[in-house]
Amino acid sequence: MSGFFARFVLKYIARPQRRKEGLKIIMKVNNDELFERAPVWRAIISLVIPTIISQIITVIYNMADTFFIGQLGDPNQVAAATLAMPPFVMLTGFANLFGIGGASLISRSLGVGDRERAKRVASFAIYTAAASALLYGLLFFALAPVILPLLGTDELTYGFCYEYLLWCVTVGAVPTVLNACLAHLVRSEGHAGQASVGMALGGVLNILLDPLFIFAFGLGIAGAAIATMVSNIAAVIYFVVLIYKNRKDTVIVPTIKNYRPRGIALEVVTVGFPSFVLLFMGTASNIVLNKLVSGYSNECIAGMGIAKKIDTLAFAIANGMSQGVLPLIGYNFAAKNYDRMKKAIKTSFVYNIAVATVGAILLFTLAVPVLRFFIDDAATVEYGQHFLRTICVTCPAISVTMMIIAIFQATGRRTRPMILSFIRKGGLDIPLVFFINAKFGSYGIPFTTPICDLIAVAVAVILFIPYVKRINLSAKDSPNAIDVKEKNG
Repeated sequence: MSGFFARFVLKYIARPQRRKEGLKIIMKVNNDELFERAPVWRAIISLVIPTIISQIITVIYNMADTFFIGQLGDPNQVAAATLAMPPFVMLTGFANLFGIGGASLISRSLGVGDRERAKRVASFAIYTAAASALLYGLLFFALAPVILPLLGTDELTYGFCYEYLLWCVTVGAVPTVLNACLAHLVRSEGHAGQASVGMALGGVLNILLDPLFIFAFGLGIAGAAIATMVSNIAAVIYFVVLIYKNRKDTVIVPTIKNYRPRGIALEVVTVGFPSFVLLFMGTASNIVLNKLVSGYSNECIAGMGIAKKIDTLAFAIANGMSQGVLPLIGYNFAAKNYDRMKKAIKTSFVYNIAVATVGAILLFTLAVPVLRFFIDDAATVEYGQHFLRTICVTCPAISVTMMIIAIFQATGRRTRPMILSFIRKGGLDIPLVFFINAKFGSYGIPFTTPICDLIAVAVAVILFIPYVKRINLSAKDSPNAIDVKEKNG
């Protein structure tokens, strides 16, 4: 309350010069307080809650597309939206590559007081993310006739799938990537609330625009895609305005003179690459899965697609909690405040597992009514509830794996996050799904997910335990011991 009162006085009562100086001091004190002195549980809540909310809203607006498309009563359009998801989700991979990698390096740079390097990191991340998205969108447009059949489209879904991806990927690639990338970077300074507002703005706007474009304008699945594109553009405009207003206080100043990749590019890319691999391999996995399921029926594809989108709600919460706490861990790691770092890790694990367990129980219990909320088609609901109940049981395992990956990323580790990302998606599930499909058919396919999640969490724990021991040794002995032992790890 005192912080709110101080802001009110400075904004509406104080003279302009004092107002400007006062707001700058408050911003610095709040960030120092959050990263260095606030109770760990309070710092985690302050960072995690807004991040989770933004992740949930992002999932909800993606689910809104499926919901409103489902109201058309056409399983072919729902199936097309499902088949279109892998190349669209890849855009998040580019955002994570530069956003998470950049956020980790920014928070560590701030932890040692190097604001100039943090500015160069932000410029590199923003400009490179935008260029990568533009190139990806153009390549997809050129190769669409080849790619769409590989996704599993047929004569009933090809046209719908193409319309959706034209707007979301070809035209909307840059705003989609920049929206998520900028949110990561803003969060790296401790402004999780401001980052979440931008993400929420895009999500809420998309939900409002979906029925307008789909039904009022009669555009169907193309209307859902246009709504998504417009909402991402609005979110990017919000971040641009936010950065401009805070340009004298923030390190996120994307100027050309700060774009100096030397000494930064490799660090950003190698730290963010595991998240990119996770999305890339997840995309490859989904393409294979869609291709196999398309051999059964469009109702099966639609049911699986709805189930997977619902399950992403639990994944979004786990991802929000792990990514939200990343700046706190990275800052204290760089500052060599290992005790506070370890407290943050322990508390985050407890919160993460508890929330994931509750989510798994709710999804399993409410599978049928939730599926019926999206589409009133008996065959689609039957497939969907089976998929959802099977894949949701390992939500706690996913939360642990994601948290361990985030810890490795926050502390600049490279190899282990890559291993975990590869195991969880693509490395095991692609060959396994072929085997299960051959032996058990469509009802056996969803069991691939929990099997791979359990293997991934086991490997994550095996890799994490020795790392924790080295952190403990670093705290007791030389503060640089962990960096010497883990230079390339």
